[in-house]
Amino acid sequence: MRLAKTISAIALAGVTAACATTGANYQPVIDGAVGPNYSNDLAQCQALASQQGAFDSNTAATAATGAAVVGGSTAVFNNKGTNVRDAALVGAAAGVAAGALQQQSNKETIVRNCMRQRGYNVVG
Repeated sequence: MRLAKTISAIALAGVTAACATTGANYQPVIDGAVGPNYSNDLAQCQALASQQGAFDSNTAATAATGAAVVGGSTAVFNNKGTNVRDAALVGAAAGVAAGALQQQSNKETIVRNCMRQRGYNVVG
């Protein structure tokens, strides 16, 4: 059982690391013709987005909330100490994953807004 937890933690860390630049690599859909500076503008906007970390400032709170909700509900419905601990860890992991997904979305928004400010008609 201990090995399964270690493998799960390593897998979560790997997935989170893989998502670190995913949102920054976003290529928005542009309506209309693009000029000769498009590639340079896109690269600069993506670089701006990649300066953001893999997690936002709310990730710790999301992880704590996930741990509390899942751990608390497990304590109510299946009152065993090890189950509560394990459930709290799963809840915290879910909170961290949710924070990473939110940060990916934030990076995509940064790229879209940056391209709009450079005069592109971004539609998605």
